[in-house]
Amino acid sequence: MTEAHAAPGLSRLRWRMYALLVGAYVLVYFHRMAPGVVAGELQQAFEASAAALGGLAAAYFYVYAAMQLPAGVLADTWGTRRTVVAGNVVAAFGAVLFAGADSLAQATLGRLAIGAGVSVVFVGLMKFNAVWFEGRHYGKVAGLTLLIGNLGSIAAAGPLAGLLALVGWREVFTAVGVLSLGLALLTWRYVRDRPEDAGLPPLHALPPAAARPHWSKELAAVLRERRLWPVVLVQFGMIGGFYAFVGLWAVPLLERAHGLARPAAAAHVTTALAVFALGSLTLGGLSDRLGRRKPVLVGAVGLYLLACLALAAAPWTPGGGGHALFAALGLGAAGLTITFPLGRELGPPALAGMAISVVNSGAFLGTALMQPLFGALVDRSGGFAAGLWLLAAGAVLALAAALACTETRCRNLAAAR
Repeated sequence: MTEAHAAPGLSRLRWRMYALLVGAYVLVYFHRMAPGVVAGELQQAFEASAAALGGLAAAYFYVYAAMQLPAGVLADTWGTRRTVVAGNVVAAFGAVLFAGADSLAQATLGRLAIGAGVSVVFVGLMKFNAVWFEGRHYGKVAGLTLLIGNLGSIAAAGPLAGLLALVGWREVFTAVGVLSLGLALLTWRYVRDRPEDAGLPPLHALPPAAARPHWSKELAAVLRERRLWPVVLVQFGMIGGFYAFVGLWAVPLLERAHGLARPAAAAHVTTALAVFALGSLTLGGLSDRLGRRKPVLVGAVGLYLLACLALAAAPWTPGGGGHALFAALGLGAAGLTITFPLGRELGPPALAGMAISVVNSGAFLGTALMQPLFGALVDRSGGFAAGLWLLAAGAVLALAAALACTETRCRNLAAAR
């Protein structure tokens, strides 16, 4: 892939559009993590068991995982602008439906709509990054994207716990739905899919749409790329477990097993998410500077495995030691950042959306399976130990997959063939 020099005005324009898209991505993370903090209210409102609560929270991940391949197709055919606008509108509807739910079934329907809507935002944003930024900066931009997106996770931990002392969870989700609708309108007005659409020269030499085969053939070509599948398994084992834990079960664990009040429990989750966010930016930039992907990924997954084993087997307690352990968990999970440049560099250059969506499906399939399974283990055993060992088992799988990943040296291997 050849890259043009940046045209005058390109930098300011792309960062303004990026700000709108990444704003929508902040809400993706908020929806992903918020059930962990409002778990008590949800159980009380819907008289739900731990397994039922896990199913409610995981409804988001079921549809998110199922939508990843369609999201990639939409990003590569519809373009970022239309894809993200449609996603924001559907997510706004889901948030309002969830906020007004009178039953567990209605709340689950709202979560499904939220998951369907936000599922296309990240892939659309990463497609935008692939088109509007030079490849040599892609790891850093991917890390910055995760850093900013995780502000939503952080807001869904400690700040949300404090906000719930002032307003109800229903009012919070209604406000978030209104915000999603506003972002949809701004995205339609200001975002453009390609530099050419804004009267600028292209950054990348990509085949014109008329010269490309049908999207189904392109998707089949991406799915046949065997080197992508170890990257998918890294996300499945590591991020599936991380999202399941910090997004729902970490706060109940700290409250019930360690006797913490919700703000103190949520503060541990905030530590994990803050380090995850900062680590995402750091590891992405480090990988770009080294010109290597695999060593950074393997090191991060190895740290995540050690943190999971410590959670399950070490005699840790909340406080300083607990915060350090949650920080290690978040830093290890930040290896997620490396999987997106790998997806872009292992797939055909024109199909970045589809390649990234295939990789991203691993995280949400893993979370959709682990979140309710963790809850079922809690119901069965009356404690959290078995669920923590589930996280460790996922981490072992992720490390084996990371060791099997192909090193790209920060260049597109499909284009180099």
